[in-house]
Amino acid sequence: MPTYAIGDLQGCQNSLLHLLDDLEFDAKADRLLFVGDLVNRGPDSLAVLRFIKNLGDAAICVLGNHDLHLLALSEGFGRIHKGDTLDAILAAPDRDELLHWLRHQKLAWREEGFLMVHAGVLPGWTVDETMQRAAEAETTLQGAHYRDFFAQMYGNGPVAWDDGLQGIERLCVIVNAFTRLRYCSAEGEMEFHHNGAPGTQPAGWLPWFEVPGRKSAEATIIIGHWSTLGLINRPDLIALDTGCLWGGKLTAVRLADRQVFSVQCPQVQPLKA
Repeated sequence: MPTYAIGDLQGCQNSLLHLLDDLEFDAKADRLLFVGDLVNRGPDSLAVLRFIKNLGDAAICVLGNHDLHLLALSEGFGRIHKGDTLDAILAAPDRDELLHWLRHQKLAWREEGFLMVHAGVLPGWTVDETMQRAAEAETTLQGAHYRDFFAQMYGNGPVAWDDGLQGIERLCVIVNAFTRLRYCSAEGEMEFHHNGAPGTQPAGWLPWFEVPGRKSAEATIIIGHWSTLGLINRPDLIALDTGCLWGGKLTAVRLADRQVFSVQCPQVQPLKA
């Protein structure tokens, strides 16, 4: 039963279908792991949600920042951003069913030496601690008071983990790490203003996966989120956001042998400066 990890879709349904054709995907025999950001900025986020939801057990998804943004907007929190393409979902007759399904997806997934999150893992967290933190936040997102989280979700602080954190501050650090992290300090303080490729960041900041002594290094971590990083396929890291939205590629990696598959994508959004 082949398992493929697939990079950020962001509403690019046609690109996904072309990639699955190349994989000769069989929903009865294969599995797909999606690294998050299923929706937004692309042309057909509604079709993406319907398609992946209908895959049932053949698909495993973790939530990305754009997925959480959709969920917050659906509850009346946050504001529409320039380039958002979420109106079709919010107006769909099956909106509530789709959003309920999305809200019940994971923030982290672990199996057989692999750990999948959308953006990153704080360097002070072990794999076990990572899964514990994810479970904490998932319990809130899937619980009766999930709207309270969305009402306070937006923001950068606190920027570092502390075991003594409580309530919304604790949840925000967890969710920001899993869905927004690119750079941090050697001490694990997160930086949210720079999204360029490694080597372009301000002094004092490191890609989170390059922090010396990172405690999750025992696992191969699968991520998306960082289009300027590009494809990485090394023993401890698989990075899969290859810029489909920006006219790059949609990429999958077959986990058993690390073979890479990709399709060229039409440019949907203007290239980032």
